[in-house]
Amino acid sequence: HVQLVESGGGSVQAGGSLSLSCVGSGYTDSMYCMGWFRQAPGKEREAVAAKLSTSSTHYADSVKGRFTMSKDNAENILYLQMNSPKPEDTALYFCAVRRRASGGVCFGSFNDRHSYSAWGQGTQVTVS
Repeated sequence: HVQLVESGGGSVQAGGSLSLSCVGSGYTDSMYCMGWFRQAPGKEREAVAAKLSTSSTHYADSVKGRFTMSKDNAENILYLQMNSPKPEDTALYFCAVRRRASGGVCFGSFNDRHSYSAWGQGTQVTVS
């Protein structure tokens, strides 16, 4: 079965940097798209960065220019490099996967969390 395990969360000062990792297993990598979401207390889960297709990665406006999503395809590890984090970035961060169509496009829109079929347990990021 699909398993996603996040790591790398912790406490960081505003303006610093932090890198999150997500190791995926139990699925065929080429058939799935990956993304990062976050959820702050009292707020809905929102997309941070996600693949929209094989060649396209989209970022939330709030993190554009500061966060970078990348992937080690050989090891199937998804990363989220968080530079210059702000206190408002404090949240529980999740990685997730959803199916990819044969043409390379990922099913679902950027912020459509219901299009994702599997989630990790989350890793807490606290920015002060």
